Amino acid sequence: QVQLVESGGGLVQAGGSLRLSCAASGSTFSINAMGWYRQAPGKKRELVAGISSGGSTNYARSVKGRFTISRDNAKNTVYLQMNSLKPEDTAVYYCTQGGGPPSFRSWGQGTQVTVSS
Repeated sequence: QVQLVESGGGLVQAGGSLRLSCAASGSTFSINAMGWYRQAPGKKRELVAGISSGGSTNYARSVKGRFTISRDNAKNTVYLQMNSLKPEDTAVYYCTQGGGPPSFRSWGQGTQVTVSS
């Protein structure tokens, strides 16, 4: 069973930046797609960004141009660089491993990101 541990969340002012990290256990990191989801209070969970094993990326329309997902296979770590943060980016951010629907993926415990106006 893979373990995913997120870090890097916190409180930031609007317009600021944060970088989230997710460290994965196990030896299958490099062959798996990785992703970041978020869920704000009272809202549906949404896929923020994904990166394939080959490095192809995709983003939610709401974060395109502001967020960047990347991976370091040597460190078994995936990152989410978040720039120009907005109050509506406030949510718990979750790292996932694997592709397909959410139920098919492994999940981290989440890290809180709060953007103040």
